[in-house]
Amino acid sequence: MSATSVDIPPGFMPAVVGGEFIANNGPLFEREHEGRFQLGFRVEARHTNPLGNCHGGMMASFCDMLLPMAAHRHHDVGMRFLPTISLQIDYLAAAALGVWVQGEAQVLRTTRALVFMQGLVEADGQPVARVSGLFKIGPALEPRREIAG
Repeated sequence: MSATSVDIPPGFMPAVVGGEFIANNGPLFEREHEGRFQLGFRVEARHTNPLGNCHGGMMASFCDMLLPMAAHRHHDVGMRFLPTISLQIDYLAAAALGVWVQGEAQVLRTTRALVFMQGLVEADGQPVARVSGLFKIGPALEPRREIAG
């Protein structure tokens, strides 16, 4: 199974992310909804563990993208490279093959050099992960470019 436009909730567009890792392990989708940034993906067979649930490593990768991508929308941070210093994840429940996984995150505090964040991830509306992280504020990123397609 692969994610198609039929599988993706309304308003979500392919996320533009740098690096080959997520390009090979996604796809991820993003939207602004009621003033909040949301990131999501459909659990495909390649994302699963031997029991057919989303692999913890995929969920961790998703969380590690969710927090900084949400921070990019915060006025104190903007489009800057945000390398991960610390990431804590509480796995609350399994996300089965085929479910829509979606997360939201918020900036708790920024300093000159750091961003403190937290987020919640749901699978088909049920909480599956709680995440918090600390990120170093790095150099400015190049402006986002449109995905050709």
